[in-house]
Amino acid sequence: MERLVSMNIRGDHLAASFEERMARNFDRLSDKLRLAAEYVAAHPVDIATRSLRVVAQESGLAPATFSRLARGLDYDSFEELREAMRAKIGRRVNSFAERAGRLQTAHEAGETGFVEAHVTACQSNLQTLLSDIDRALLERTVERLHAARNVLLFGALGSTGVVEYLSYMANFCSGNWSMAGRMGASLGAALTGMDARDALVIVTKPPYATRSIEAAHMGAAQGAFVVVITDSPACPALSSASAGFVLPTDSPHFYSSYVTTLAFMEVLVGMLVGRAGSVARARIAQVEESSRRLGEVWDG
Repeated sequence: MERLVSMNIRGDHLAASFEERMARNFDRLSDKLRLAAEYVAAHPVDIATRSLRVVAQESGLAPATFSRLARGLDYDSFEELREAMRAKIGRRVNSFAERAGRLQTAHEAGETGFVEAHVTACQSNLQTLLSDIDRALLERTVERLHAARNVLLFGALGSTGVVEYLSYMANFCSGNWSMAGRMGASLGAALTGMDARDALVIVTKPPYATRSIEAAHMGAAQGAFVVVITDSPACPALSSASAGFVLPTDSPHFYSSYVTTLAFMEVLVGMLVGRAGSVARARIAQVEESSRRLGEVWDG
């Protein structure tokens, strides 16, 4: 299964450079160097944090292969390639409790700039999304979701609410999108019967919910088109993703910011409506009429 990941992280110039170099030079790499390049792209955390010897053992390739790959991609050495991966992952070492402690310390010190700092960070994240999103991958993802027999959505912990919002929007324009695990419903039952005709969209942010990771693995094993929306290349679900989107969430807040994720979801549904044409327009009109007849909305 094709696995593609769009990385959108502030200050990720070296990481983008790796992707560009890989795309530019891939055709002229030997088969073995291509395998090494694909391994580096799929395992940035391992490349950034583990020794070349261990990387070679895990990948089944010789250490010299990775050194030749670095030169083939116009890096001076494997260490320079490793630095590119370190820039890519933008490690997050602070726990929520530690980040909350920083907020409290700032408050006790009389600092009052949290509003400006948080809003500015969110604006920067949105700008990064706009400038760095892989448009080709996004278009392919929307096309696959549009063509899918069924689209299953799942989010746990803090991601539950935003996935419910995505489900609410999508159900205006399509009748084959549903949310898994809602109100205690069985996630296993929802995943049962999924195959290559279906798609699974998972949203997960640190701390990663075990069920989200396992759902991604199970969906991929059944052949479904798995979309993972997260904020770190270290997310375990990305290894099972057909299309992965790593969105920026930088903020002085103690918890992951979902502002960019919400914007991305709205873009996704907007593109789906545009692609569906008159069919989506007719369904939206029917949903609106049904809601009025049921008294679900105030009609003045």
